[in-house]
Amino acid sequence: MKRHKHIIPLAFIGMMFFTVGFAMGINSYLVPLLQSTLEVSSAESYLLIASTFCAFLFFSYPSAKVLEWIGYKKTMSASFFLFAVAFLLFIPSAKLESLWLFILASFLSGIANTVLQAAINPYVTILGPIDSAARRMSIMGICNAAAWAIAPVFLALVIGKELSDAILIDTNKPFLIIVGIFIALGIIMLYSPLEEVKAVGEGNPADCPYAEGKTSIWQFPHLILGAFAMFFYTGVETLALSSIVDYAVSLKLPQPETYAIWPSAGMALGYVLGILLIPKYCSQVKALRLCCWMAVIGSLMIVLCPPGISIWCVAFIALACSLMNPAIWPLAIVDLGRFTKTGSSLVVASFGGGALIPILFGLLKDGMGNQAAYWICLPCYLFIFYYAYFGYKIRRNCQ
Repeated sequence: MKRHKHIIPLAFIGMMFFTVGFAMGINSYLVPLLQSTLEVSSAESYLLIASTFCAFLFFSYPSAKVLEWIGYKKTMSASFFLFAVAFLLFIPSAKLESLWLFILASFLSGIANTVLQAAINPYVTILGPIDSAARRMSIMGICNAAAWAIAPVFLALVIGKELSDAILIDTNKPFLIIVGIFIALGIIMLYSPLEEVKAVGEGNPADCPYAEGKTSIWQFPHLILGAFAMFFYTGVETLALSSIVDYAVSLKLPQPETYAIWPSAGMALGYVLGILLIPKYCSQVKALRLCCWMAVIGSLMIVLCPPGISIWCVAFIALACSLMNPAIWPLAIVDLGRFTKTGSSLVVASFGGGALIPILFGLLKDGMGNQAAYWICLPCYLFIFYYAYFGYKIRRNCQ
């Protein structure tokens, strides 16, 4: 009965995770388009991605406060209207051929994304038992990964041109369609049947003894280290999902936009395995450790294999990324009690890794070439490796 009770909320949250992935996936098309039409460097074009993720650093805490004031449902609804404003700004950005207007529009999209993710990630995590949170997050991840792949294909289909033949003004029509969809989704969410949920200890602090004697989120080492792990994860996942089209362009492969499908397919496969195996056959921690091993091996394969093979290894590290986010979330926010919303905002702020890592990747690409730039993935995965084996266990008693 409880399982059926969660079906409708999960369906609505799945729609929102799809929105998150779609908004991010747009960058997979825009980055190479900006490079070719505005003749900017890789580092400059990757500022588009960086601006999206910078919003997480600045607006995660305000988003948590909004969540406390108006609740989950209204916060989710508000995010869709913010998305509509952001995508509307892409239209004059294209008309004026202004990189900085594109960056501003992407930043506004990032604010909307921050508001939405501040609500949907903790909502899914605490919607049911904490030991099966990775399973629910995996279901949401399928929606997210599918949208990453669909976004550049959607733009290509509506524009009706090869990426190499497209110009910026061609994006006006798909962006107008997207604006209309976001406005409709905002209205739908406002009247959706989603109920407010609370984590253990949010209502009664005594229900969570570990958090009861604490006075701030900085007294939770497993949360802080989890935020760092999420920071590095977000950076490398963003590269896996958004850089492959650019990589295919640099290798002069035909129809480069279609390569966006494969990292998303890899992540979707991992999510399916998470749904089937967690927690019955494999714990969240074991799944995270396995993914770390795969990610380290995949990172080495990208930079050491011939380019024709290397590009497929990008999809392999996307597969390795698949269960990292679903596993890190519950490990990081467990036992936070009344600090759950604020702690979640710290984890959301760590999505800023998607800003820094792509910029560093773009700089490395300009200086070392596309394939060698993927060396940046290795140290990121090694920190997540540490968290999977040691970091999540660290606790501090203040009583």
